[in-house]
Amino acid sequence: MRFTKMQGAGNDYVYVNAFAEKLPADLPLLAQQISDRHFGVGGDGLILILPSDKADARMRMFNADGSESEMCGNGIRCVAKYVYDHGIAKKQQLKIETGAGVLSLDLTVSGGLVEQVTVDMGEPILDGPKIPTQLEGNPIKDRQFTVDGVNLTVTCVSMGNPHCVVFVPEASDELVLGLGPKIEKDPRFPRRTNVEFVEIVSQTEVRQRTWERGSGETLACGTGASAVCVAGALTGRTQRKILNHLLGGDLILHWNEQNNHVFMTGPAVEVFEGVWPLK
Repeated sequence: MRFTKMQGAGNDYVYVNAFAEKLPADLPLLAQQISDRHFGVGGDGLILILPSDKADARMRMFNADGSESEMCGNGIRCVAKYVYDHGIAKKQQLKIETGAGVLSLDLTVSGGLVEQVTVDMGEPILDGPKIPTQLEGNPIKDRQFTVDGVNLTVTCVSMGNPHCVVFVPEASDELVLGLGPKIEKDPRFPRRTNVEFVEIVSQTEVRQRTWERGSGETLACGTGASAVCVAGALTGRTQRKILNHLLGGDLILHWNEQNNHVFMTGPAVEVFEGVWPLK
């Protein structure tokens, strides 16, 4: 089975073109094995590029632990790059079907290859049961949240997948690696949650570290960066357009006041191709 390794702001996945490749029956097991950084290809997970009857392609995303997620903001930019660069759909405006719906993407092309992608991430979901979380509120902003004896203030947003945003003076290892996994699996998040620890630089600039549901800390999270943009504006900490510095690179986010959609702009890079032996 041929695969392509790609990354968006350091958020790296193994991509398989299911237009051309035959997939094994056990996809969660494949995701676990191929994502292993010691015994596999290595990555934050597995993303399949499949035919769609309602878009140019369909994306299925599996985390490194084999669990399936609805969407990945950095991943969908790489899907768009693959779809264009490999001739599945030679259009600079694409539609990709995801578990969170059909999203629209605008491609920046140079020398016949995609360099950057702007994704219409859609409208944020702010109602607690729909995120989902058992915390009450619509929106759930600056809510007191105690975990492992530590008192935090959290804001919850879904961008097709759940996010818990925590604004902190310093996104330390103690918080990200210590509390991140405990918040992810806290029973108040029935489908688990992604966790963003965010430092405010200014009204238009932040720094973010992410503990990603099913994958641990990742170098970037596009849906998480989108959730941070919404959470910052909701709580008055930032404006509606921000530059977000993630460990793997920068993303530009804009929560549009006219249509309530969040737009994310960032890079998409193809790293290498290979063949995975199916047993």
